[in-house]
Amino acid sequence: MAVKIREMKPTDRSRWDCYVAAHTGGTFCHRAGWKTVVEKGAGQVCPFLLAEKNNEIVGVLPLSLRGSWLFGKALVSTLFTVYGGPLADDTEIYAALDEAAWALAISNGIDVLEYRSIEARHEACARPKRPDNSSWTIQKGQSATFQKSLKSNEVDILLDIPRKQRAVVRKSLKNGLRCVWDKNIDVFYGLYAESVRNLGTPVFPKKLFRELLVQFGDDVEIQVVYASDGKALASLLSFYDETKVLPYYAGGGIDARKYGAHDFMYFNLMLKAASMGKTTFDFGRSKIGSGPYQFKKNWGFEPVSLEYEYRVTDGAVVSDLNASSGKFETLVKVWKKLPLPLANFIGPYFSRHLG
Repeated sequence: MAVKIREMKPTDRSRWDCYVAAHTGGTFCHRAGWKTVVEKGAGQVCPFLLAEKNNEIVGVLPLSLRGSWLFGKALVSTLFTVYGGPLADDTEIYAALDEAAWALAISNGIDVLEYRSIEARHEACARPKRPDNSSWTIQKGQSATFQKSLKSNEVDILLDIPRKQRAVVRKSLKNGLRCVWDKNIDVFYGLYAESVRNLGTPVFPKKLFRELLVQFGDDVEIQVVYASDGKALASLLSFYDETKVLPYYAGGGIDARKYGAHDFMYFNLMLKAASMGKTTFDFGRSKIGSGPYQFKKNWGFEPVSLEYEYRVTDGAVVSDLNASSGKFETLVKVWKKLPLPLANFIGPYFSRHLG
């Protein structure tokens, strides 16, 4: 039978997630709940595509429409995630999902289709080779992901950390810090918002994080590190799937570095994940050469360069949304100086297009 491509319905969610969990390329970022998270939390439109044969799911493709006058238009798989792209049973179904997504982009006046792939499936071509004058380009060498097997007990986890970083962790364990695990969005968001403002980046909408908690339930957890005097120093929102833990959104106050709060926080997350039976620690995506990139290498994680894929029409330009690029240099400097309440008020208007 021919492959049928249609948009996911609410009643498809359980089957969608089962397919993602069973697929070798499936990630937390492919889950059906992201549709509601991005639509309700960031006000975007997310046409999640589903491929069927004989009423069985044989492929999925989560998508988000970004239509911003400032940051450009694109159809992305998917906004606010670090991984994405289609999952399918075979090359025929992959091709069908590609063409359905491209048709969706063109019908919405969009000339850039972005897949946040770990490993590219397409080959880049120097010039358009398709009848519609579009071509694939592959972005390599800009960002990397970090994943590592997680030891099963505290002693082995500590010994698996390189010597210099292990000394930093041990020092943090003597600072009287404690971790609290809960769903306190307010404490987490306050630290996260302060942290991204200090980096010159607009904060994501608070309702985005609320939706993450609603849609993913016990697979999302908030961790806050407190000093002995009760002051909140650092916070982290992490995702769990069947075998992995993925620390995703982190923030810290002005005293976090002095106490080694982030080192304490990640080490305690490793311990908790191991106690839950998780076997992989996914440190997520970082720009190559950045501070977070080096921080993760210090923990003994080896970077794997991500291969993001873009299908574009002839002459179309892929938007560079890197905060460190020259076009945003002035904006970053100004943003760092904004009073925190003002940054938190206006930030979500811009950041809902930056995920």
